Amino acid sequence: MDKVTYLFSWLNNQVLKMTWLSDLVRLLVEKVFRLPVNEKLGGSIHFFIYDTIKIFILLSVLIFLISYIQSYFPPEKTKKILGGIKGIKGNILGALLGTVTPFCSCSSIPIFIGFTSAGLPLGVTFSFLISSPLVDLASFLILMSFFGFKIALAYVIVGLILAVIGGTIIDKLKMEKYVEGYVLEIKNTDLEVEEMTRKERINFSKGQIRDIVKRVWIYILIGVGIGATIHNWIPQDAIEKVIGSNNPFSVILAAVVGIPMYADIFGTIPIAEALFGKGVGIGTVLSFMMAVTALSLPSMVMLSKVVKPKLLVLFITVVSIGIIIIGYLFNAFSYILI
Repeated sequence: MDKVTYLFSWLNNQVLKMTWLSDLVRLLVEKVFRLPVNEKLGGSIHFFIYDTIKIFILLSVLIFLISYIQSYFPPEKTKKILGGIKGIKGNILGALLGTVTPFCSCSSIPIFIGFTSAGLPLGVTFSFLISSPLVDLASFLILMSFFGFKIALAYVIVGLILAVIGGTIIDKLKMEKYVEGYVLEIKNTDLEVEEMTRKERINFSKGQIRDIVKRVWIYILIGVGIGATIHNWIPQDAIEKVIGSNNPFSVILAAVVGIPMYADIFGTIPIAEALFGKGVGIGTVLSFMMAVTALSLPSMVMLSKVVKPKLLVLFITVVSIGIIIIGYLFNAFSYILI
């Protein structure tokens, strides 16, 4: 048992948290730049270099693995899987399939259009739309490297629950008439799904790494930069006054602040890490992350071209309320997770 515990601890520290990388960056900052990492400037440079390299390493490896899995679930096959299942089972399956698509919310909307035009239940497609940018294997492992296993697992579970409940509510309210007409008129041709060879799957996965990193790198750098600033330059008492535990509206404020931003989960994690390190409640931090990834303003603009205002408002309302409830619950029961 001791050997298993030691192995798990070693994997967590050296593979996920990359303490070896932190030590190397510390040497770089202190020996080459001659800046103490326990001071503001040196600490900021260490935070920026270490987090940036760490995220890009984890992101590249995880996108490759997830994309390899995703190659077994092309849209045509996914439509067939989802098409025969309705009700709560369909919502659960839609949410789970969202976890193998490493996309931001804007990239999920074209798939959402394809599913809707193919006649899949609207609630199922919305469960997919919520979970796709919010939850995947990459986010779980990267969250675990920053916050630990309990918080990462809890985040994935509540993300899936939110996706299932949100899709179920939309399904029960029969909102199909609020989908723009052109979406339903798109002709769908059932193409024969061609099996990919192993080499083709590897090439597909490499291509996904290039495409996704090219799309998100700037947001990662911005997120790490903001995180480094919060971590080393903004006083803890100033942060606590705004979104600390003493502010009963901290969760709502974090969610509202997150919505106008455009980033995926990889760009928000460094900011979340810095806020958490400054004593901000884990529920407040997760509410911010969920709002950024699931309700970013650009993705809502795109979605407004697909659904009518009443359905768009319902979607935003359901997801927002869910995120806020999750935030307060996490803050209330944080002693279990931390």
